[in-house]
Amino acid sequence: MTERDPSPVSSPAGAVDPPTRAARIAHGDTVRRRIPFDAIAEHAPAPGRDPVGLLESQAATRVPDLVPIRYGRMAESAFAFYRGAALVMADDFSHAPTTGLHTQLCGDAHLSNFGLFATPERKLAFDVNDFDETYPGPFEWDVKRLVASLAVAGRSNGFSRKQRKRIARACAAEYRETMSYQADRGELAAWYSHIDAATELDELRDVLDSSTRKRVRKTIDKSRGRDSLQALSKLTTLVDGQPRIVSTPPLIVPIEEVFTGTEAEQLDQELIRRIRDYRNTLQPARRVLFDRFEYVQTARKVVGVGSVGTRAWIVLLRGPGGDPLFLQAKEAGPSVLEKYVDGPAFTNHGERVVTGQRLMQAASDILLGWQQGPDADGVVRDYYIRQLRDGKGSAVVETMNPDVMALYGRLCARVLAYAHARAGDRFAIAGYLGSDDDFDKALTGFAETYADQTERDHAALRKAIDDGRITAHPGT
Repeated sequence: MTERDPSPVSSPAGAVDPPTRAARIAHGDTVRRRIPFDAIAEHAPAPGRDPVGLLESQAATRVPDLVPIRYGRMAESAFAFYRGAALVMADDFSHAPTTGLHTQLCGDAHLSNFGLFATPERKLAFDVNDFDETYPGPFEWDVKRLVASLAVAGRSNGFSRKQRKRIARACAAEYRETMSYQADRGELAAWYSHIDAATELDELRDVLDSSTRKRVRKTIDKSRGRDSLQALSKLTTLVDGQPRIVSTPPLIVPIEEVFTGTEAEQLDQELIRRIRDYRNTLQPARRVLFDRFEYVQTARKVVGVGSVGTRAWIVLLRGPGGDPLFLQAKEAGPSVLEKYVDGPAFTNHGERVVTGQRLMQAASDILLGWQQGPDADGVVRDYYIRQLRDGKGSAVVETMNPDVMALYGRLCARVLAYAHARAGDRFAIAGYLGSDDDFDKALTGFAETYADQTERDHAALRKAIDDGRITAHPGT
């Protein structure tokens, strides 16, 4: 049974005072006695568990021609499968005890969903960077998904069991210690907590070897150059002196090739109208900036692993001086967590994504917004919209050695704790975690157990492909 934590509520004079910091910490300690660490680290597969069936259920609402690409990408390795199987893990979580200590969750907190991006002040920050599945829920669901991702990725990289356990344990410990630290800080200090990428690299200078420092510096420098101008050079060509998005099917297909004739023209006009709707979700000052750009062209783009098959578009706009702005409009369906945990209902899942992102990130894209409207078949779909490239960069997990993965896992855990502390009751969570390493040990055991499960699930997907149950297009 899930027990909700007591949340402080603003009260008028004379009303009952909200729980004190000490009371909230004590509540977390009480929850730990009722739901010990071993309980949340349990993984007992439910009877009739069918991971492939869960993936097939998602395919029902996706672009049919793209679903085989998703299966092909997930079949490449156990880690690739894990990246695309947030629904499978959410279903598993629903069969295990939970703390009931809720916060805003990423919902898909594996280590490849953290990375670099440019803040409005044009500094590079490191933070959670994927919010398709964001939803309120038990804090440990995010932590368990992160720690298990390290074990799965460590296996794919050929790390020993001892090395994997050290990596997973360091990640869990970093989360616990950071949450404890945040519980000792004031409200504003906790809210503003973030990681500056350049500063962090300087602090790690004595820890990383020279070749690793060079790779990290190269990633940071490359991220600084990833903007709309760079996207223009990569994704477009000049036709009659005007930039046009290059067709590279099935990954990038201009809208006039997805639809033809008058249908394409009508949809183009519809997109212009819907862009105006999106504009109204921006802050007034951002609208002044956005209004200086005019619409040029749209193309469908295949993105990610788990997201493949959802509708994703890139939109090219141009300023009066010819400077480009690339936006990404990505379909937002219900979070994979919604059917497993009580929470708010949303009339627009694009707004759900944007709200969760703004709550969890220390700083967010100034052009982050949402939109809703019917597609060519008359089906109403939700979208969230952001800049396509705004200093974005991510680590290459496959090239990490054990020491680097341990450091990277700790960074991910730290910003995840920052986000959870910002959105939830950091005092109760810190009280639950305690000051010893029992939580770290329990999650390390869970990580290895779930890595075993992931390898079995990956094998089940490969078998389903071999048996003809599903069709996969590898290498795309």
